[in-house]
Amino acid sequence: MNHKSRKRAAGGLVAGGAIGALGGLIGLGGAEFRLPVLKGIFHLETLEAVIFNKAMSLIVVTVALAARSVTILPSELLVYWPIALNLLAGSLIGAWLSAGSAIRMDAETLDFVVFTLLVGLAALMIIQHLAHPGPTAEPMLADGAVQWIAGLLAGLGIGAIAAFLGVAGGELLIPTITLLYGVDIRLAGSLSLAISLPTMLVGMLRYAQADQFAVLRRESGLFTGMGVGSMVGAVAGGLAIGLVAPNWLILLLAGILILSAWKAFADARQH
Repeated sequence: MNHKSRKRAAGGLVAGGAIGALGGLIGLGGAEFRLPVLKGIFHLETLEAVIFNKAMSLIVVTVALAARSVTILPSELLVYWPIALNLLAGSLIGAWLSAGSAIRMDAETLDFVVFTLLVGLAALMIIQHLAHPGPTAEPMLADGAVQWIAGLLAGLGIGAIAAFLGVAGGELLIPTITLLYGVDIRLAGSLSLAISLPTMLVGMLRYAQADQFAVLRRESGLFTGMGVGSMVGAVAGGLAIGLVAPNWLILLLAGILILSAWKAFADARQH
């Protein structure tokens, strides 16, 4: 590894640790915050940043799901296989189609789409924080064809957003599972990870077919450093939950996400 690669690896370690810690504090994977950093600080092209982010998210989600399986056994999740199948039926299609669209888009359009989606996720963070959803809820729709169609459409949208941004989509999956199906939010977190894995794999497969993985080979040092930092930071952030009150932290981070997204993606259209 040359000096430049070591420097980027060290930068990735610091950035990944900070993002992972913030994600651990508020219960997110941090991929939304990672994307503007990859674009604005490490100067990856937008499509490269999305692919890099997706590969990183895949590792983080796999580790998180394995860690959560200690307290929430896989057998508990198997009870909810119809819900997972319902959402996956849409998310797999959405991920495949959106990854294909991202590959074909010109850079300026992709910048605009990514910026718009990041601002939308920041707004969702604020709404969820202010709404204070309870741990459980009554299903919005009665079990049946209407609920299945709603789940299919929700999965389609979530899969599309996940493919465009390279995120796991937990901010969208968890409220969908909780509100649409009335699942306990503790189980919804693990169920969302289980749904995210195949959804992200489909997106990765679509990018791989278009030979878009050169960035992972070129930026192997950055990827390794950021991966290690993300996992260590996530653990540290999770342990600090009782020490830091997250009440206003979510609102602050949503504002930071909007500003960083503007700087990284909207400003890029002017150059």
